[in-house]
Parts: sequence; structure tokens; C-alpha cells
Amino acid sequence: MKENLKKLKNLINSELTGKVQNSFIKDDELTIEINENDLIEVTQFLKSNEKCKFRQLIDIAGVDFPEKEKRFKLIYLFLSHENNFRIKLSINFTPKQLINSLTKIFPSANWMEREVFDMYGIKFKNHPDLRRILTDYGFKGHPLRKDFPLTGFNEVRYSEKEKKVIYEPVKLEQNYRNFDFESPWEGTNYIKELKKTKNNNDKKN
Repeated sequence: MKENLKKLKNLINSELTGKVQNSFIKDDELTIEINENDLIEVTQFLKSNEKCKFRQLIDIAGVDFPEKEKRFKLIYLFLSHENNFRIKLSINFTPKQLINSLTKIFPSANWMEREVFDMYGIKFKNHPDLRRILTDYGFKGHPLRKDFPLTGFNEVRYSEKEKKVIYEPVKLEQNYRNFDFESPWEGTNYIKELKKTKNNNDKKN
């Protein structure tokens, strides 16, 4: 398996000279890092080349690095049934960049790209129907961005007065904002202080 992966890695590096920025094998999977502008050409090669035959798009995974200039990473997972190979295609880019849609090469990318758009706010160029797919159409923000608050910006409830579901800004109770648990096993700070005082008193007695 590893020898075949090494041959595949060498083939891709030689055929896509200048497009592969980095390549490595880990956990019996080959990862290829490329520039986002080469995504379409590289994907077409991986699908059509007779020695590759990556004809199934398994998933598209997003990663957020808010401290980096190229904040976002997309990882495309492909499978070759004929050769029993898996490959990861990785691209890094800034929040303002539009990423080429793979829907014309892999129709299954339609919903995957919509999910990435919904969760991260990443936009895909030439996508046929780029709408939210997991959250509501009126939802604000993108939940998998690391700067997105855990409580969200809005909460949803049914209003008896208006007889419909309405959105309202999230309101946190004071005791929630002062939540001081370090872990569910250790308890709050004041409880630990009480235990410490009790232990000291027991030692003195």
C-alpha cells in the first residue's frame, strides 16, 4: 500500500509540476497542498487520469485559523474505488477570496459547498444555488467560525402574541455571565476555597 502511495505521489508531483506546493503521506493517505486558483485543473486531473481515478468526492471539510492572514483551509477528500486509494486536497485562502465550485466536476459538491458556506461563510464561484442549508435563511453569522459566540447572536421562540416564530437578540442572565466553573469535577472557586479552609482547620485540630 505504502509503495503504491509513493508511486502515486511521485506521479502527481511530476504531472502537476508547479501546482503542487507540498505533498506527504500520513496514516496511509496522501495529502496534496495546492494554490486555490489551481483547484479545478488539479481536481480534473485526479478524476480523469487513468492512474489516479479519484471519481468520488467524499467530503469537503473547512478549518478556521482566525489569527492567520490566510484564515481558511478547505480539505477535499477523494476516493478511488478502482485503486483503493484516498487522497486529501488542501487549499489555504483569505476570507475575501471566492473559491471555484466543483459542482460541474462532482455534482455531489452542491450540498457540501452549501454546508461550508453556511458554517464558515466561504463563498463558491459558479455555484448553482449557494444558500444556507443547516441554519435558517434569516440566521446571522456562521457557527463554525472560531469567533462566533457559543450562544449565538439571536434566539428563536414562538410568540403567542404574534402567533409566529420570532427572532430576538440573545439575553444572558447575570449568573450565567459570572459562570466560574473550571471543570464539572472541580466545582466553583468559592466551593474550593471552603474545602481548602476546612482542610486547614482539620489539620490544626
